[in-house]
Amino acid sequence: MSVLSQSILDSVKLGLGGLTAEYDAFDEEIVGHINTVFFKLNQLGVGPDDPFYIEDRTSVWGHFDSNVGKILAVKSYLTAEVRLIFDPPTSSAVKEALCRTRDEYEWRLMNSRYKG
Repeated sequence: MSVLSQSILDSVKLGLGGLTAEYDAFDEEIVGHINTVFFKLNQLGVGPDDPFYIEDRTSVWGHFDSNVGKILAVKSYLTAEVRLIFDPPTSSAVKEALCRTRDEYEWRLMNSRYKG
């Protein structure tokens, strides 16, 4: 399956520790966090001109952008950011490493936004 046709919600849930698509107990909360991060990306100049948001698992990465390279970076960034909000690591070393990874993706995304 192409990354462009993957469900945004399902792929982020999988990155949060393997939550399956069928396990939907936290979907509403995770969707809210995803949309917060998409709003942040919009403020950083990443993505479409209008803030992007999802409502459920039917939104796919291709709805956000058609550039697979950018999508892969956005997917990693968004998953790290949502994890820090939704289920932060208890180990300070793991949390610090996740924050550094998130910060690097954020910097790279911001600095690549003008490249077509």
